[in-house]
Amino acid sequence: MRWNPSRPLLAGLLLLAWHGAAASAAGDEARDCPVLPPAAGLQAELPDPLRLPDGSRAHEPGQWHCLRQQTLHALEAQVYGSKGPAPEAVAGTVTPERIEVEVRHGGRSERFAARLHLPPGEGPFPAMLVMAGVAGVSPELLASEGVAWIEFPSTDIGAETGQGRRKEGAFYRLYGDEVAGTGTLMAWAWGVSRVIDVIAADDGRLLRADAIGVSGCSRHGKGALAAGAFDPRVALTVPIESGAGGVPTWRHAPEGAQPATSAFGEQPWLGDAFGTYADDPRRLAVDQHQVLALVAPRGLLVLDNPHIAWLGAPAARASVLAAREVYGLLGATGNLGYHAEVESAAHCAWRPEWDAPARAAVRRHLLRQPAPDLPLPAP
Repeated sequence: MRWNPSRPLLAGLLLLAWHGAAASAAGDEARDCPVLPPAAGLQAELPDPLRLPDGSRAHEPGQWHCLRQQTLHALEAQVYGSKGPAPEAVAGTVTPERIEVEVRHGGRSERFAARLHLPPGEGPFPAMLVMAGVAGVSPELLASEGVAWIEFPSTDIGAETGQGRRKEGAFYRLYGDEVAGTGTLMAWAWGVSRVIDVIAADDGRLLRADAIGVSGCSRHGKGALAAGAFDPRVALTVPIESGAGGVPTWRHAPEGAQPATSAFGEQPWLGDAFGTYADDPRRLAVDQHQVLALVAPRGLLVLDNPHIAWLGAPAARASVLAAREVYGLLGATGNLGYHAEVESAAHCAWRPEWDAPARAAVRRHLLRQPAPDLPLPAP
C-alpha cells in the first residue's frame, strides 16, 4: 500500500523529551546509528518520513531515533550540506543588552554578537531568537508573554553576498574547506546553536536555556526551520512565509511558486549538492516535510501567506500534513501547527490572525503552561 500523508497515524504511547534523545550538550547531533547513502532514482510522490532503510515502516516511537539520523544524513548530503564538526570551544557572555559569542576551531577563532531585548520583570526569561532581528514573532506579543527576543545576526554568520553562490561569513572562515559545500541556511543553524551554547553555559539569571525558540520570515523563515530541525535544544520553531527551501515540499510545487532552480541560484542558501537535483527535485531521496519531521516532537508552528503564489503555500500545507505522521508516531500531534487564514497579502507583516496560535505555541513550549493544541488544516 502506498503511503498517504493525509491518513492520520495513531498516536504513539511515548512522548519523547522536548530536547530530543539524540542531543549532545552542545546541540550537535549524536551519530550512534548506522546510516545508508540516500536512495537514488526518480520518486514522484513524497518520500514516506517513516520508511525504514529495510523498506518497512516505523510503528514504535523508539524507531524514530535511528530513522531521524538517517533523515539528517540524507538532508545534509542532498539539500543543506554539513553543519560541520562540533567546535573545539565556545565561550561568551550574556548581559541585559547582548549575547557575545566566541568560537574556536582548528586554530582559528570567530566572534559575533546578538542584541538582547528583555521583557519587564525578573528573569530568567524564555527567549525567541529572531533571524536577522526582523519579521519574526511579534516583539510586542513576546514581551506581553514575558519572553525575551534576540536579534540573531544571520548574515554575520553566513553572508548574502549578492554574487551568485559565493559564500562568506564567520562559519566559512572558521571551518574553511570542511564546509565549502554547505549552504548559508545551515551556517545560520550552526550560529543559532552557538548562541544556545552560550546561554546554556551562563549562570541562568537572565535567560532559560531550556526555553529557546527561533523564528524568521521569508529567507529567514528558511533559516529558522533549519535551526530548529538541526538543534534538538530549540523548544519552539516558527517559520513564517518561508517559501522554496523552507516549509513547502519541492515535489508538486504549485504553479507560480518559486522553482527549485531559482531558489538554488538566488543566494547560496542551499548546499552545493542540491544543484544536482534542482532541475528535477523528484530525484531527491528526501523532501522538505522531512525537515519539519526533524523538529518532532518539539513545538513547530508554520505561519503562511496564501496570497503570494511565489511562496507556494499549498505545498507548505502539504508538507505540514506529511510531517504530522512523525508527530503522530511520537504522540505529539498537538505540538504541530499551521495557520494561513490571513486577509493581508503583505509579505512578512505580522497579522492579528496569528496572535492566538502564536500565543498558544509560546505558552505551551516556552512558558510550559497549559495551552490549546496548535491548529492543523484538515487532510
